[in-house]
Amino acid sequence: MEKLTQQEEELMQVIWNLQEGNVKAFLEQMPDPKPPYTTLASTIKNLEKKAYVTSRLFGNTYLYKAVVQAEEYKQQFMQGFVQNYFNNSYKEMVNFFVSQKKLKPKELEEIIALIEENNK
Repeated sequence: MEKLTQQEEELMQVIWNLQEGNVKAFLEQMPDPKPPYTTLASTIKNLEKKAYVTSRLFGNTYLYKAVVQAEEYKQQFMQGFVQNYFNNSYKEMVNFFVSQKKLKPKELEEIIALIEENNK
């Protein structure tokens, strides 16, 4: 699975939320500043070439929907992220966020509880 650009990721977030739509519908849901219509249409075509979305003709417009689901992308992206930046260690990743004061003790307790719950 190919890593997406930031613009492609933003568009995929919109597609995942709407599930299916055309360029105009996606453009309406994009955060400000919105890209030009033609830029968004090109981005959708790139996503289609990368096999992240599929299209179907409905009347005289194309409707697009995700082929790659959000969870599948997150899993792939996070695996690569941890591997590339934290020597494939989730412990190092958590330690990084703790040292950067991005995780509070209460949040760590919740993470521990989740781990314990999932290991039963």
